[in-house]
Amino acid sequence: MSRPAPYAPRVVDRELDELLPGLAAVALEGAKGVGKTRTALQRARTVVRLDDPTQRDVAAADLARALRGPAPVLLDEWQHLPATWDAVRRAVDDGAEPGSFLLAGSAVPRDAGVHSGAGRIVRLRMRPMTLTERGVTVPAVSLAELLNGRRPAVEGTTDVGVEDYAEEICASGLPAIRPLPPRLRRAQLDGYVESIVDRDFPDLGRAVRNPVPLRRWMAAYAAAESTVTAYDRLRDAATPGDADKPAKTTTIAYRDILERLWFLDPVPAWTPSRNHLARLAAAPKHHLADPAFAARLLGVDPGALVGAAPAATAGREATLLGQLFESLVTLDVRVYAQAAEARTGHLRVRGGEHEVDLIVERGDGRVVAVEVKLAGTVTDADVKHLTWLRGELGEDLLDAVVVTAGPHAYRRRDGIAVVPAALLGP
Repeated sequence: MSRPAPYAPRVVDRELDELLPGLAAVALEGAKGVGKTRTALQRARTVVRLDDPTQRDVAAADLARALRGPAPVLLDEWQHLPATWDAVRRAVDDGAEPGSFLLAGSAVPRDAGVHSGAGRIVRLRMRPMTLTERGVTVPAVSLAELLNGRRPAVEGTTDVGVEDYAEEICASGLPAIRPLPPRLRRAQLDGYVESIVDRDFPDLGRAVRNPVPLRRWMAAYAAAESTVTAYDRLRDAATPGDADKPAKTTTIAYRDILERLWFLDPVPAWTPSRNHLARLAAAPKHHLADPAFAARLLGVDPGALVGAAPAATAGREATLLGQLFESLVTLDVRVYAQAAEARTGHLRVRGGEHEVDLIVERGDGRVVAVEVKLAGTVTDADVKHLTWLRGELGEDLLDAVVVTAGPHAYRRRDGIAVVPAALLGP
């Protein structure tokens, strides 16, 4: 029997190392397969696997016993027995020591009686692997340093190009899937989606009698990756030519459950805490948890994404590659921003005359603005929205960055940083 690969450290490890010694309970949350259990096991001394029916039955019979043992106690896939969440909350209220409990969950349970845990259980989001975590290259530009407001030097070179990014998009950031050969990887990703439809929806109280409309809706969402397409348009795109569209309540239920499974990971509209700007749109930007899901739902591989598709669809593929490249960068930025205790949103003015792909905001309201461009070179036209935002925010704009698929990291004469995606790190 082959041994599992050595554990590859994740960005979230640093957060856990800071939080767990001072907090009684920490919950790692995120989509199935992102590595929550493996990361938690690096710290846990007692493990209760609640996705195992036998261990779940034992825990259900005596919740207090399930929480006993050398700390930290890991309650893995706790959503299979939601009562464990409230049991941990009560243990914290009763004076549990720091570092007592780790919870790992892949879904928000349907049991409305579960307490939020606010003030007792700190929730920590875990996402798929970033380019840095995948070992694509050594990062040269730190998002945390960009957030410190001192305009650090920006330099470095990479030979990672468009074809490599297309491979990374399709390879997935799920640790167990990424190392597989391409055909096995595709089969695993397809199985992941099938499992959501066939098992996870019923587990969360929504049995799917006819899976075809749901799969079409998921594919329509994938096609809208990195856009703010209205949900009614997603529904129409999922049912072209059908006179009887799914009811709005049906599509809302799709969205709700997919978000509870952490399969959808929309970027919220940025709401400036200092009220600098008016007329900001409020629609979220659509993103799946991993751009590989979008690629599989749309049936594209790296060759199609970089233009090997038939000429009739080449334009669509080029646009899709740009959308999925932005999704890949967004994944990285959100992981690095969370580690820096910053929140991530996007900016769009009503009417669409100005928009910025990502806004990373510190706790004091000051921001780093990020545009994502698939091109290897950056022109004045590519930075016009960043230049506009600088005029609006003044000193509250800590830095402005264009993340590209090009080879070089540098600062333009106007001070805007240009950073290849592979060179951006925490």
